[in-house]
Amino acid sequence: MNTVTERENTEVSGAAESTPALAIAGLQAWYGESHILHGVDLTVGRGEVVTLLGRNGAGRTTTLRAIMGLTGRRTGSIQIGGRETIGMATHRIAHCGVGYCPEERGIFSSLSCEENLLLPPPVSRHAHTMSLDEIYQMFPNLKERRQSQGTRLSGGEQQMLAVARILRTGANLLLLDEISEGLAPVIVQTLARMIVALKARGYTIVMVEQNFRFAAPLADRFYVMEHGRIVEHFGAAELESKMPVLHDLLGV
Repeated sequence: MNTVTERENTEVSGAAESTPALAIAGLQAWYGESHILHGVDLTVGRGEVVTLLGRNGAGRTTTLRAIMGLTGRRTGSIQIGGRETIGMATHRIAHCGVGYCPEERGIFSSLSCEENLLLPPPVSRHAHTMSLDEIYQMFPNLKERRQSQGTRLSGGEQQMLAVARILRTGANLLLLDEISEGLAPVIVQTLARMIVALKARGYTIVMVEQNFRFAAPLADRFYVMEHGRIVEHFGAAELESKMPVLHDLLGV
């Protein structure tokens, strides 16, 4: 009997591991009367880093916002870990283990760096939240500035804090919107090392990036968006052969 139970548990565990972290099918999204996404399909496996490429206005940020329920009307399917979330409110989607880092970062400027990190609650009772020590090991700058108010942090430090705050919640699917934008090269390198470290820990990451040089070495797969649709999809091994196409679509 125990052997049967163990086998069943193994099969359930294996099925869970094979279920994509994120599966989107036929996603349509609107802001008011503006129809922005036109049937987006994409899949992200557990532990993958996937980058959404495209020109400004292509629908990349709207895709992240739609995943979080931050657009207007949505139709289609958004499954997170096999669970349908298209009809869920934003706070319930977050409790599915999703963390969203918007382009505007959204830190509390009147609070200190450490107060920002202590503020967010865990997404669930079973979530593995990163300790402050783990955060400070990953982001030494934040340890040095832990008593500084948000308004006194540099742009790069604010970006680190915005990502670190998500890690404190225990979210394991991270949606990162233009985290390298406008930052000094040394900070961009720190963020790249962070993504490598998070992937090694098993996090799943979906990035929207305009900085192709930043995203290219980090991603396992790429989706290219144009006019609210996915127009190209390829793996990292195909990147070199896809460069002529990317040059036409993105001007890279």
